[in-house]
Amino acid sequence: MLYWLFRYLNENTDLPGMRVGEYISFRSAAAIILSLLIAIFAGKHIIRLLRRKQIGEDIRDLGLDGQLQKKGTPTMGGIIIILSLIIPVLLFGNLSNVYVQLMIISTLWLGFLGGLDDYIKVFRHNKEGLKGKFKIVGQVGLGIIVGTTMWLSDDIVIREKSFETYTYTITDDRTGEVVDSYTDRRVISTTPEKSLKTSIPFHKDTMLDYKVFTGNNETLAWLLYIVVAIFVITAVSNGANLTDGIDGLLTGVSVPIVLVLGILAYLSGHIIYSDYLNIMYIPDSGELIVFAAAFVGALIGFLWYNSFPAQIFMGDTGSLTIGGIIAVFALCIRKELLLPLLCGVFLVEALSVMVQVAYFKYTKRKYGEGRRILLMSPIHHHYQKKGLFETKIMMRFFIISLILAALTLVTLKIQ
Repeated sequence: MLYWLFRYLNENTDLPGMRVGEYISFRSAAAIILSLLIAIFAGKHIIRLLRRKQIGEDIRDLGLDGQLQKKGTPTMGGIIIILSLIIPVLLFGNLSNVYVQLMIISTLWLGFLGGLDDYIKVFRHNKEGLKGKFKIVGQVGLGIIVGTTMWLSDDIVIREKSFETYTYTITDDRTGEVVDSYTDRRVISTTPEKSLKTSIPFHKDTMLDYKVFTGNNETLAWLLYIVVAIFVITAVSNGANLTDGIDGLLTGVSVPIVLVLGILAYLSGHIIYSDYLNIMYIPDSGELIVFAAAFVGALIGFLWYNSFPAQIFMGDTGSLTIGGIIAVFALCIRKELLLPLLCGVFLVEALSVMVQVAYFKYTKRKYGEGRRILLMSPIHHHYQKKGLFETKIMMRFFIISLILAALTLVTLKIQ
């Protein structure tokens, strides 16, 4: 909204400094500051309201140290994250940008889905919450929306770069002989293309085109892409949901992930930087940095209250939303193949549950008694059982997330 106001004032008045409101850098800085302030100052009022309404977490006794002390801690704190994210985006984002529109829809969609789950747990006193099949339906629905929009929107394209090569020679002024020569290239044009291509990490000048799996049938390829979008959104949102089990864990781990995605969006949306780094050029994707900045501010602001000992839990309202946003963001900038590395913590958390359950069922069928690989799953509870404090586990996972984020950025140059 303020983006259009700044634009109107710049074009129709002589007021100085109005053009700065159109710069992505200025709007991103404003978004992260505002989201941080909203999370911190509005967060305490929301916590008081949730306590007054007795919207507290019903803790199951899993035998973890300090677990029962958290009983009654307000939940549904994901509301703080969503408000702190959406308000700055509405104010400073370019709302005509299709990528921003997709991110807003994804945030509200998954926020509603997670909020419904928390509502059933708290007000209906059903510890299981929303049935798993309904969660899957909601995630599949979002995947269809995202995949179909990427397919049908004329604003979502990539641009293939065309180059012109120049050869320069250096001659001796006295003799006129050529003493040296070198070649250079520069972008001379870009052609918009409705494409199913996505980036492949560690491969120079190579992109995966989903059409290779369908015999170049474009319609089938787009249907395959929708299936991929559904899988990515479901996998990452559920992985994030499983990671949310220790004070500040999911919030802290997500900050480096979102920062890297924001950097990749900015580079992908800039023709010069994308050319220099030899990555896909995606017009208008740079606008997503405003959304990423607001998201980082919202996460850090929520961490103010969610760090140990937590004054509020995000619930599925927050965890499903965080994972879904990360997944959709990666799909928008064609970096979904980087998610196993960037979201490695989510991946390990999910695998720890799947391996534990599979091994337990296998040993029960074979030996008549279920056995476990880990003391408890997800894996962060395994370390709790081994006697590590929550703060130590959270910080170590945060450091691992930082390392994975750095390795993801390194893939820009290791090609």
